[in-house]
Amino acid sequence: MSHVFGLLVVDMNIIKNDKPLFDITFVGAGPVALYGMYYSGLRRTRTKTIDMLGEIGGGLMALYPEKYIYDVAGFPKVLAKDLIREMKLQANQYDHQYCLDEKVEGIEKLPDGTFRLITPKEEHFSKTVILCLGMGAYIPKRIDIPNVKELEGAGVFYFVRRINDFKDKDILIVGGGDSAFDYSMMLEPVAKSITHIHRNDFFSAHEDSIRKVKNSTVDMKYPFWELKQIEGDDWVRHATIVQTQTGETHRMKVDAIIFNIGFITNVESIEQWGLEIDKNSIKVDSRMRTNIDGIYAAGDIVTYDGKLKLISTGCGEVAIAVNNAKNYIDPKAKINPGHSTDKHEIVQRKIAREKRKQLEKE
Repeated sequence: MSHVFGLLVVDMNIIKNDKPLFDITFVGAGPVALYGMYYSGLRRTRTKTIDMLGEIGGGLMALYPEKYIYDVAGFPKVLAKDLIREMKLQANQYDHQYCLDEKVEGIEKLPDGTFRLITPKEEHFSKTVILCLGMGAYIPKRIDIPNVKELEGAGVFYFVRRINDFKDKDILIVGGGDSAFDYSMMLEPVAKSITHIHRNDFFSAHEDSIRKVKNSTVDMKYPFWELKQIEGDDWVRHATIVQTQTGETHRMKVDAIIFNIGFITNVESIEQWGLEIDKNSIKVDSRMRTNIDGIYAAGDIVTYDGKLKLISTGCGEVAIAVNNAKNYIDPKAKINPGHSTDKHEIVQRKIAREKRKQLEKE
């Protein structure tokens, strides 16, 4: 018995515990996983992805869908939600199975070398696994002053999901990294006013982002400016900021405070899977292999000498992971399959022929 499942006509004897055995299972459904699913289509593998969120897109969609992304090849700037839409269209040129709202709680390597992935809903079986977990569980760092926790969601924010929520507002942005400067740039056209403070005498954001904000209407206060006090009732009303070197203070009316002072990465759950962890990241080699044969990883969750955390580098890493997973499954398969343009057209023609043959049989 066989039927069209995913990319290939699958022999339904290829099962484990009455469930299909996939070639590659991605854990995560963010941009890196989506590109990996597209690339796995080129390599003609039976592929699924499992993600704990209820929608495709990972952190980009969950945290800041209306934030501009500036460092993706081919786009001077692109809204996160638009990038995810296009990457999903790219991936869905091939058939994949999406399992959303499922958190992988355990991965077990079975005696025959295949993997059992355990979620609260069911078990999944796969020949290989590629982990595209972003930064793991995002826990924003919180500043230790009164009223912060009480006013979270009532004027205190860590992410911007909808730009129009901040239209005509007086906004205070706290932070010196890329996301803080991105928020200043994306909100400046709609906000009534923006004050952007930073406590250090250096920034971790890209130089061009800093330049753009400095040349805008945003009131930049640095270095050594910190938030001292928040006042509010059912909503944030005022904030007091202080220049810690001179003691100068300034009380200002605010409608919203956006903190972007970093995240605490939680990888406790994946440590229990037996993976080698280094500074809250999964250690991989140049082939994106983890310390467990058959498990690969790519994107922000990985570390190696020279690692750069960008979507563009993550896409390159996941292509390497897919090619090596394909070779792991089938040692006769080339690790370097050639240029994707030629490969894409050839694979599309093969899929069309197989579907025609299957329809004729039915």
